[in-house]
Amino acid sequence: MVKIGLIGGSGLEKLNIFSNSREISVSTNYGSPSSTFFTGTIGQCEVYILSRHGRDHSIPPTQVNNRANISALKQLGCQYIFATTACGSLREEIGRGHMVIADQFIDFTRLRINTFYDKFEPGHMAHTAMADPFSEKLRLMLINGCKETGVFYHPAGTIVTIEGPRFSTRAESKMFRLLGADVINMSIAPEASLAMEAGIPYAAVALSTDYDSWKHDEEPVTWDDVLRVFNENVKHVTGLLVHVLSRFSGEEVTGRQGNRVTG
Repeated sequence: MVKIGLIGGSGLEKLNIFSNSREISVSTNYGSPSSTFFTGTIGQCEVYILSRHGRDHSIPPTQVNNRANISALKQLGCQYIFATTACGSLREEIGRGHMVIADQFIDFTRLRINTFYDKFEPGHMAHTAMADPFSEKLRLMLINGCKETGVFYHPAGTIVTIEGPRFSTRAESKMFRLLGADVINMSIAPEASLAMEAGIPYAAVALSTDYDSWKHDEEPVTWDDVLRVFNENVKHVTGLLVHVLSRFSGEEVTGRQGNRVTG
């Protein structure tokens, strides 16, 4: 049976996508992950769900222990990771409720620990290749899932991750557009980097909830706006994930570097 990690963002903490679930705790060399794990089966997959910000959303973005989260999933034997996140749209054509299957990121965080390599071992300079940070195989599964379930989606997009927890100024929002970012959030880049180092294929579904603060004909984003739109569309995200996982191929992981994480 294939083991899949699922990292949920805003609103997905209450996912109930399988029956006969159980709750487990994991400790790692990097501290405690953000939450316990709910685990169960979907099709031929054993799925482990982690709440990125804690079950009660008490962990701000900067304080998420991404190293512990990825390390715990590796310790559980997860061969693939799917992540979900709410995001702000930086493009007119990416409307509220649209899904974006990210293919690139820009890491604009400043305070996160985004590597497992605190030091180099003698003779091993661990400069991880990151040209294509998201698994193309998993991305194609998500894209096909969007087509088959009929949700409105964009098959590619660059996601910029900012430090948070504040939202962008208008000047920052316009700058990110000029840099080539399509959507903006506070979570994905550190996770994707660490998953790459750990050798676990990773892909993310970003759900557009707002237009950040670059549009002058729109009110700037607020947290209430994010929650409202996400809650209105969470069933589509859930349906997509269940659809993809129920049809997961179960092929072995190949072509990923990195095995630094030990638990």
